[in-house]
Amino acid sequence: MEENDIRLTFPGMFDETLRKFGKHSAYAFVGEEPKTYEAINREIRALIAFQEKVGICPGDKVAILSLNMPNWGVAFFSITFMGAVVVPILPDFSNIEVANVLEHSGAKAIYISTSLLSRIEGFKSEDLKTAILIEDYSLIFSEKNSDKFDSSAIPVKDYKVEEDDLASIIYTSGTTGRSKGVMLTHKNISFNALKGRKLQWIHENDRFLSVLPLSHTYENTLGLILPMLCGSCVYYLRKPPTPSVLIPALAEIRPTMMLTVPLIIEKIYFNKIMPAFRDNLILKLLYKIPILRKKLNAAAGKKLLKTFGGELKFYGIGGAKLNKTVEKFLIEAKFPFAVGYGLTETAPLLAGSNPQNAVFESTGPAIEGVELIINNPDKKNGEGEIWVKGPNVMKGYYKEPDMTKEVLTPDGWFKTGDLGTFDQNNNLYIKGRLKNMIVGASGENIYPEEIESIINNFRFVVDSLVVQQKGKLVALVHINMEELEKKYQVLKQDMTRQFEDKVDEVLNELQEYVNSQVNKFSQIQKVVLQQVPFQKTATLKIKRFLYT
Repeated sequence: MEENDIRLTFPGMFDETLRKFGKHSAYAFVGEEPKTYEAINREIRALIAFQEKVGICPGDKVAILSLNMPNWGVAFFSITFMGAVVVPILPDFSNIEVANVLEHSGAKAIYISTSLLSRIEGFKSEDLKTAILIEDYSLIFSEKNSDKFDSSAIPVKDYKVEEDDLASIIYTSGTTGRSKGVMLTHKNISFNALKGRKLQWIHENDRFLSVLPLSHTYENTLGLILPMLCGSCVYYLRKPPTPSVLIPALAEIRPTMMLTVPLIIEKIYFNKIMPAFRDNLILKLLYKIPILRKKLNAAAGKKLLKTFGGELKFYGIGGAKLNKTVEKFLIEAKFPFAVGYGLTETAPLLAGSNPQNAVFESTGPAIEGVELIINNPDKKNGEGEIWVKGPNVMKGYYKEPDMTKEVLTPDGWFKTGDLGTFDQNNNLYIKGRLKNMIVGASGENIYPEEIESIINNFRFVVDSLVVQQKGKLVALVHINMEELEKKYQVLKQDMTRQFEDKVDEVLNELQEYVNSQVNKFSQIQKVVLQQVPFQKTATLKIKRFLYT
């Protein structure tokens, strides 16, 4: 399916999928029989008919607050096929955040899953007229009437949706504070999905296992729209993707495609793979010899691929920077991973590669049809803010013209707020967020993300955050107390002097280790124990604004 063959709208692309792959599997929970695209189409049409009855019209805002499930996609398509605007809400948003999104977007209706009903408890708004339970499309409340969903109903009207019509307002989980409503059109998202397919060929026999929230633009475009236009099948989990849920699901589905964030593969590496090499004295010695390390990593890679079901051909990693030690392992393990880069405001994909063309520490080149430039690059190192122009750039922030002007230039360039450089092959390297960059005492640029990557390689470290306090670089570190207790056989429950001393010893060792790995102006002056886990966004990035 090429862009010039078809109108870049969700109903236009879905019609094409129906024509080519109507009898193919579309969506299912793991362990259940998938529905075909033809069956999904009937459900979408019946839901449009139901939406007509409860008074939803083109242009109305309709929220989805739900865990991932086949009905999530059905609701999404039924809203957008009739020219209404979907407002996906992240399931981990608090009651206050949910209320803010509903209020700000002026949502007229909401699809909500049973487990999240408490998030709208007590919420009152003049705009919100209808609430529908997403599991069975039953009415929770409606101002219009008490009609029931009829699976055999068909819409009364025909709807014409244009490429530049607003499809979605996605509220960023944001690591910088207040959520912003990103306005994305049918063309923004459709173009992006089609270009994603240029990076990695996907076909109707591919199987996706979905582990990221569909309300996040990364999973939404590349885990919902992309498989739809390729006629692929997507499987969903009924529970969060903990190892006990994920491992049997991988064995059953044997996915060929997965979209993830770095934390998932980093946890596997640091908790499972690395201890196997570190805790066996012979393997530890062999691992220090480069040629043998590569052989050991290749063997571990085969085992890892088997854990993922044995048929994986694309394991996409995005949403945050991948730890370089883990990336080096994945390359030597010949694991089929690829790193991508993008933002909600760009629907999201901007740069990427496939497993065959992965370049160490790079996100790869710009995707086809998108211009990426480094604005005002530093004369010495070529670093500067990444600017982008292309059909995937958002319309703007909803109801926020001033905020939109700050990031969109009059001639259409979007300022990403990320710092980067290009190599001679046009591969992009992300240095960090402009807002996160710390200026050293002599004017040096310090990228906290790079120091954190080193800290997170250290044993016992779960997560870290580097901040500047009173002109000094301070590392906030969350460590795995259980592992520390196991290693030194000192009971943390007693919080004895002995255990506290051991924690201090580890933090001092960590400071020495980090400072031996970084340049002079990136040296850590203080390490502070972060007692509770850091608060995170949907793509598992730490919400920095809470700690700086």
